[in-house]
Amino acid sequence: MKVTISDLAIARGGIPVLEGLSFEVPAGRALILRGPNGLGKTTLLRTLSGLQPPLVGQIDPGPEAMAYGAHADGLKATLTVAENLTFWAKVFGKADIAPALDAFRLRDLAARPAATLSAGQKRRLGLARMVVTGRPVWLLDEPTVSLDTQAVEWFAEAVRTHLGQGGCAMIATHIDLRIEADVLDLSPFRAKPAREADDFAEAFL
Repeated sequence: MKVTISDLAIARGGIPVLEGLSFEVPAGRALILRGPNGLGKTTLLRTLSGLQPPLVGQIDPGPEAMAYGAHADGLKATLTVAENLTFWAKVFGKADIAPALDAFRLRDLAARPAATLSAGQKRRLGLARMVVTGRPVWLLDEPTVSLDTQAVEWFAEAVRTHLGQGGCAMIATHIDLRIEADVLDLSPFRAKPAREADDFAEAFL
């Protein structure tokens, strides 16, 4: 499924952070989002996922096609690994959690309560939720935090599998995931401060 973004402007806390964004992510492709901290990468992903509205612009498809992997892992501490995945699978109308367990090497941990997992194991479980959504567009915000080198490769392989099935992904990350992907630097789309915009207009009065 192709994602098309047209003339998008977004805000954080009511203050514009990015504007004039237009790009496409074809089916089977990944897009790496780059830019300094605070630029608006997280805000962009939250907007694409439907958690907040854009100021202007078009997003196609809508949030019903998106699966968002945020900084938080979204786990129920008292549930086991398998129970957590089963919960999310049911939320998205799915039943089979086996591919998610296998992709992130969680079978040996399936009966463990999430509260007993290490930070890296919790992150793997949080990312495994993407697999059970069945949604074609993955939005991932710094997904490799707390992952060791081996787990990063497992994650990258899960993304490759998703792309090979016709999905697409947008990933905010500063590290090389060693996946074939396009790169979008968001820096040129930083919103102009209100005062700067006013000064520009006044110059022509």
